[in-house]
Amino acid sequence: MLSASPLRVLSALSVASLLSGCGDPAPAEQAGPPPRPVQVIEVSLRPMEAHKTFVGVIRARREIDLAFQVGGKVSQRLVSVGDQVKAGQVIAVLDPKDLSLQLESAEAEFAAATANLNQTSAEDARYRTLTQRGFASTADLDRKLVAKEEAVGRLERARRSLDLARNQLAYANLSSDVDGVVMSVSAEPGQVMTSGQTVVRIARLDEKEAAVALPETALAAARSDLASVTLWADPGHAYKARLRELSPQADATSRTYAARFSLEDADDRVALGMTATVTLKAPHAADVARLPLSAVFDRGAGPRVFVVDPQTHALSARPVQIAAYTSDAALVSSGLATGETVVTMGAQTLEPGRTVRTVAAAR
Repeated sequence: MLSASPLRVLSALSVASLLSGCGDPAPAEQAGPPPRPVQVIEVSLRPMEAHKTFVGVIRARREIDLAFQVGGKVSQRLVSVGDQVKAGQVIAVLDPKDLSLQLESAEAEFAAATANLNQTSAEDARYRTLTQRGFASTADLDRKLVAKEEAVGRLERARRSLDLARNQLAYANLSSDVDGVVMSVSAEPGQVMTSGQTVVRIARLDEKEAAVALPETALAAARSDLASVTLWADPGHAYKARLRELSPQADATSRTYAARFSLEDADDRVALGMTATVTLKAPHAADVARLPLSAVFDRGAGPRVFVVDPQTHALSARPVQIAAYTSDAALVSSGLATGETVVTMGAQTLEPGRTVRTVAAAR
């Protein structure tokens, strides 16, 4: 019995040691739960309305089809596509033979009408003298007066015909009315042209514009937003533009509206036919933060988001104001600043004050 007492003492000490150890908290319990990994995004404030861009082509505002005012066979075409022309420069020439014959015929008719008027005028004067002396009747005098008046009318018709023949001969030379560049030609030497048939198309260079096709969702922006044009050949320079023309009806095939934006300060770098990009920007667009829909939660006190403290990595519920919702994002107009970190997923399961470990969300 005496030999067993030391064993009892050791057992009692061991139990006491175990019981005393159960009363102290474990180190893990003292540190609390580990930081929870969360997906976050850095806030960036940008205009609410994104810039709208449309691809177009540089065109001349005015393109003129030049044609002969008379018909005939083309004897010369003095310009080609791409040539620059000046006002008054001859573009093409018709064979003048037939027109010269018409002019000669009109001149002969004018000479005959002049001679006829001189003759009838002399007879009218002579019969007036004979009638006063009683050697001619009043009826004879009336006939001479009628013949003279008819000769006057014939001379006037001959004069008009002569002027017309001279004009038609002058029309054999087709001249440009404006300064510009030749866009296309539709006639070759030897070709017989009718009056009004296009010979060349000339584009004026005094005003250039970008022609684009707009969807119906961009019509309001085209009328109100600020427009600018950049060239693919020179993307670093933007030209101020304004909407000059907007089709009232959509194209039957593409369902888009044709629009033309005039370039206010176009220079020689803007060549006709270049590919251009028209950008529309709202004049007074509010800056917003674009966040995923899963970042916003509402527990009865209004929309909020969880913001991560950059020092402690603790969460705080920040009240925000939503400007608009889109199909995949919430546009926050106030409550956040650029550079802050916001939780994007799992906000409904988090609580303020929780320490987290951040993982950047894919853009």
